Amino acid sequence: MKYFYQQMLAFFAVILTLLVIMGFSFLQFARNTTYGNTEKQLYGYAEALISGGLQQDQLDNGQLVLSNQGVTVSVFSNEDLMIYPKTDKAYSSGLSEQDLKKLAAGKRLSLTVRQKDFYGNDQQMAIVYLPFFTQDNGVFSGFVAVSSPISGIEATLMALRNNLFSAFLFSSLGAFIISLIFAKYQVNRINRLRRATHTVAGGGFDIQLENHGRDEFDDLAGDFNSMVNSLKSSQEEIERQENRRRQFMADAAHEMRTPLTTINGLLEGLEHDMIPEHQKQRSIELMHNETRRLIRLVNENLDYEKIRSNQIILRKQSFNAHEALEMIVEQLSSKAQTANDHLIVDCPLDMQIYADYDRFVQIMVNLIQNAIQFTQDGEIKLTGQMKPHESIITIEDSGIGMEAKEVENIWERYYKADVSRKNTLYGESGLGLAIVQQLMNLHEATITVESIPGKGTTFTLVFPFEEGHSTN
Repeated sequence: MKYFYQQMLAFFAVILTLLVIMGFSFLQFARNTTYGNTEKQLYGYAEALISGGLQQDQLDNGQLVLSNQGVTVSVFSNEDLMIYPKTDKAYSSGLSEQDLKKLAAGKRLSLTVRQKDFYGNDQQMAIVYLPFFTQDNGVFSGFVAVSSPISGIEATLMALRNNLFSAFLFSSLGAFIISLIFAKYQVNRINRLRRATHTVAGGGFDIQLENHGRDEFDDLAGDFNSMVNSLKSSQEEIERQENRRRQFMADAAHEMRTPLTTINGLLEGLEHDMIPEHQKQRSIELMHNETRRLIRLVNENLDYEKIRSNQIILRKQSFNAHEALEMIVEQLSSKAQTANDHLIVDCPLDMQIYADYDRFVQIMVNLIQNAIQFTQDGEIKLTGQMKPHESIITIEDSGIGMEAKEVENIWERYYKADVSRKNTLYGESGLGLAIVQQLMNLHEATITVESIPGKGTTFTLVFPFEEGHSTN
C-alpha cells in the first residue's frame, strides 16, 4: 500500500475513532441527563402531592393534569396496598421487603424501570417512590409512586441519536476530506525530497530544499541540504583531483620528453656520425646534463611520495642557523649571479634552529632556487630571528610576485605560477614547493606566503624548539 493511502487511512482512523468515542460519550451523557431530569421531575410531582395532604380532589386534579404527559400517580398504604386510585381489586407495588424498609425509614427510592405497570399490563415504566408520614406522630403511613412511560424518554433519546448519527455522517465525510488533504500534504513533502534525491542521483548538486525548522521533515530537509553540500564539495574535489591528475601526467610527460628527445637526437647523431668530432664531447656533456635532469625528476617524485607517506625519518637537532644559511648562499651564489640576483643573509650569529639539518637545507635550497627562478636583476634577502619558543626565517625576493589565486595553488605538485618558465636552465620540475610543504608538516612547523604582483614574494618559516627548550 502506498504511503499516501497509509497516511490518509491513519488520519481518517484517528479522527473517526475520536468521533465514535465522543459520540458514545455524548449519548451516555444525554441518556443519564434525560433520566436524571425525569427523576427530578417525578420527585417534584410526588413532593407537591404529599405537601398538599394527598386529598382525593387534589389527587384527581393532579392526575388529570399529569395524564397529558403520560404521568401516572399511585398511592400505597404502609401495608403496600394501593389506596389511589381506588380499584375493586387490591394491587400492590411489587417492591421487595428491603425497599419497603427503606421507605419506612424515610428514604426515597430513585428512578427504577419496570417492565409492567401496577396492574400487570406490559408497559415499561420509569417510577420513583416517595414515603409520607402522619403529621401528628410522624409514623410511616405509605408512599407515593409517580411513573412515566419509558417510550417518551426513549423517543427523546432516539431523536437525539438520529441527529447525532446525521452529524456523525457529515463529520466522517469532513474527516475523510481533511485526511485526504493532510495525507496529500505529507506525501507532497516526501515526493519533493524524492525528486530532489533523483536530481542529486543524476549529478545535480545545486538543489536545496526549504527548511522552516517546524518538524522532522524540515530537519530531514536540513540534513539533505547538508548532504548535498558535502556531495557537491566532494564532487568538486574529485574533479579538481582528476584535473590535477591529468595535469600531473601531462607535466610529467612534458618534463621527461624534453631531455629524452635531446638525448635521442644526440645518440642518433653519434650513431650516424652526423656530429663533427669537435662537438662530440659537447654532445656527451649535454646527454649527461639531461640524464641528470631525468634522475633528479625521478628522485624528486620518489622523495615527494616518501615524504607524503611518512616513509622518511627526521633526525632533529639544534644547529647554528647562520652558518647553515651562509653555506646555502655560497652553494647557490653561481645560480644567483646568472640571474644577476644578489643574495643577502641577515641572521644573528648565534641563532639556533631545531630541525633535521639535511631536510632544512633541502627546504631552503628549494625556496631560494624558486626565488632565483622568478627574480631577475633583483635582491633575495634571508632574515632570521629568534623568539622564546620558536625560530623564524623569512625569504623575501623582489621578483615578479603572484596573484592571490596563484598563491593558493603553489603547493600543488607540478604547479608553476609562470607558465613561460616551465623549462629553465635549472630544469625546475614544479615539485620543489610541494616537497617543502610536506617537509614543514613533518617538522610540525608552519610556512606562509605573501606576494604582490610586480613587487615580490615573501615566505615565512616558523620552526618550534624542542619541548622544554626556550631562549629565555
